[in-house]
Amino acid sequence: AQAVSPPPAGCRSGSVEVPRSVTAVLGQDVVLPCGYRAQEGEKVVQVTWLKRGAAGPAEVAVLNPEHGEHVKEAYAGRVLRRAPGALDDGAIVLKN
Repeated sequence: AQAVSPPPAGCRSGSVEVPRSVTAVLGQDVVLPCGYRAQEGEKVVQVTWLKRGAAGPAEVAVLNPEHGEHVKEAYAGRVLRRAPGALDDGAIVLKN
């Protein structure tokens, strides 16, 4: 998950919760978890998934409640949002 802007000085913000590692089995689906524990008054407005690579980070998917979900062409049909609703759960499923 990616914060849109930093909180004002002196304000607390929530925290992104992701596991340190995820184990996957070749050929099977895997859930890539990403949760946000919001503070009072906060709302997640967008989640952006990036893949690290030698050439730098590459966008995989953007989850946005207003503009919908956008998955880069290389991942079309392979990346799905795990759960509908609020983006506090920004997990995706990577198929196969």
